[in-house]
Amino acid sequence: MFKFEIIENGSEKWKEIINQAAVYDFHHTSYFHKIDTAFTSKLLFFSDGDHFIALPIVIRPIQDTAFFDVTSVYGYAGPVHKFGESYDPVELLLFFKTNFVAFCKEHNIVSVFSRLHPLIDQKTILEGLGEIVDLNKTVSIDLKKSAEEQRKEYRKSLKSELNQLGRKEIYVKEADSQEETDQFISIYYETMDRVHAASNYYFSKEYFYEFLNNPDFKSKLLIAVKNEKVIAGAIFTLTEKIMQYHLAGTTEEFIPETPMKLILNEARLLGNETTAEDLHLGGGVGGQDDDSLFRFKSAFSKNFKQFSVWKFIVDQEIYDELSKDKTHPSFFPLYRS
Repeated sequence: MFKFEIIENGSEKWKEIINQAAVYDFHHTSYFHKIDTAFTSKLLFFSDGDHFIALPIVIRPIQDTAFFDVTSVYGYAGPVHKFGESYDPVELLLFFKTNFVAFCKEHNIVSVFSRLHPLIDQKTILEGLGEIVDLNKTVSIDLKKSAEEQRKEYRKSLKSELNQLGRKEIYVKEADSQEETDQFISIYYETMDRVHAASNYYFSKEYFYEFLNNPDFKSKLLIAVKNEKVIAGAIFTLTEKIMQYHLAGTTEEFIPETPMKLILNEARLLGNETTAEDLHLGGGVGGQDDDSLFRFKSAFSKNFKQFSVWKFIVDQEIYDELSKDKTHPSFFPLYRS
């Protein structure tokens, strides 16, 4: 029997559903939808017995109108699912699409935009609803391979650099004190200053404390230390099948030493001891795959994944009316350009 439910953020059912999905990431969790956005978030749940499609969404009002649009949290989101081994999802997919469109129309939603997850098959679920646009590539380390096989895929120069770093008395550990966490936060802020990051990247200290101790997924802060001083660090998240490289920073003094290479090398060794099947490093700055950050990440693996976004206009007439004075046709939704 098919069923459609709207799960409010804060409900334990959100967590239960996401934990049952075949593959999910921390971006899909109720916790992340609480801290990443000031807007209303919901989990749309379309089920057929034990089989389901779940879509976390963020609903934003369109200023000075009675209309709304749907977007996703920052990062890699989109739908997740659970289909049994012998289950044919054709009818559930039709039920999802029909009821999702009806939900949008009932709630005056004009358009839908979502970043999709490079490690989750979502195109089949969304086919027929708007368009999916392929953007850049991301880098992922295959944790199903042995540590030796993973290292064989490293760029030759990276292997040499890791050997040199090992002789410079820099070591990597998991942060285990408030002092070490605070040192990392200061380094992160310093890094954001250096790259002239947008204001929304300057998370509060409380954000970091809560993120590292949240109830929905595991997260670890790995730090590089030299002479008892934290010189770099990175937060990694862990769900059942995905380990994700999240926030990172290096002190300016030690940028030439590139201690982040040691941290990423240690992270994939840590990942090998978990149920995670991939360590996802992400892409370049602003979605580039030809910049220095992407080249840095691709030294660890040539296992490239496709990052895409989903664009869906629910009400073309209202969309066109709202967009009539806008002149940036590549922006979506156009009325927000």
